[in-house]
Amino acid sequence: DKQASDGSYTELGPFVQHITVDLETEFDIYAILLWHYHKQARVYFDVVVQVSKDKDFIDSITVFNNDIDNSAGLGIGKDMHYVETSEGKLIDAKGVQGRYVRFTSNGNNASELNHYIEVEVFGK
Repeated sequence: DKQASDGSYTELGPFVQHITVDLETEFDIYAILLWHYHKQARVYFDVVVQVSKDKDFIDSITVFNNDIDNSAGLGIGKDMHYVETSEGKLIDAKGVQGRYVRFTSNGNNASELNHYIEVEVFGK
């Protein structure tokens, strides 16, 4: 359900929040598609997407990071901020290997809340 209507998204509290997806086994991950919330034009801050082989993310690989001031504490990112759309945000994961994918955010330009409609991970 990639709609932005009420009931189609998960809302997390303010400040830095994350969700973690367990793929249940390791895969070569080539693409990640992410929808935060697109009913209104919003920019989400400190969006960091990491892939890891371990659940504690000790040796994680960051595939996207738009945290320009390291306020999420995961390193300074070089990716650009973007406006959420119904097409989602496509991230090239370049075949990185991992079992766990973590999605971090830190509010948006309309509120301090964090939203997720859907995440998709593509690999083999």
